[in-house]
Amino acid sequence: MSELPDWMYAPRAEGWFADDLDHLPQAPRHTELIDGALVFRVSPQRSFHGRVVRNLTAALEALVPDGVLAEDQMTVKLDRWNRPEPDVVVAVAEYDTARTWFAAADVALVVEVVSPESAHRDRTVKVRKYAEAGIPHYWIVEEEAGLPVVHVFELEAVTSSYVPAGIFRGKIERPVPFPIAIDLDALVPSGGRAAD
Repeated sequence: MSELPDWMYAPRAEGWFADDLDHLPQAPRHTELIDGALVFRVSPQRSFHGRVVRNLTAALEALVPDGVLAEDQMTVKLDRWNRPEPDVVVAVAEYDTARTWFAAADVALVVEVVSPESAHRDRTVKVRKYAEAGIPHYWIVEEEAGLPVVHVFELEAVTSSYVPAGIFRGKIERPVPFPIAIDLDALVPSGGRAAD
């Protein structure tokens, strides 16, 4: 049994801090920080996941107003011990080539495309974390018969928790956080059917 490399051990008893992620060049891509613990994406990315993330980011980027960015797989600093990496982030920010994260206060929307290994975190842990950080809009994208289905949640200010705002198949049209109209079936090739 091999020992873990030194860089995998937390530098302090409280665990890892959000800023530590910028000083871990040995960590695998897509390393997240949840409650002071490093979380690694361990399974290979499925084609559905990659296409939806890439195409949804491009579709949102085409719709965002000036001063707003849509980025894929960029971490969000929620607090000292939490820096998850949503699949898509929409934030009020200027483009910065050196950026490695967005502040939660600048984020308007986070999107998670559910994978088997991330399903629990996306549907439970991250729902609570993003709401507590005050991110106003959260989308969870599930696969249904090879096509994306978007579950939309909005932050309810009184309870600081998300409430369902709709489930979208085929097309998503929303007035917030800015006018959005996206053909969901176009996010995957041939309407989600495998090529012959």
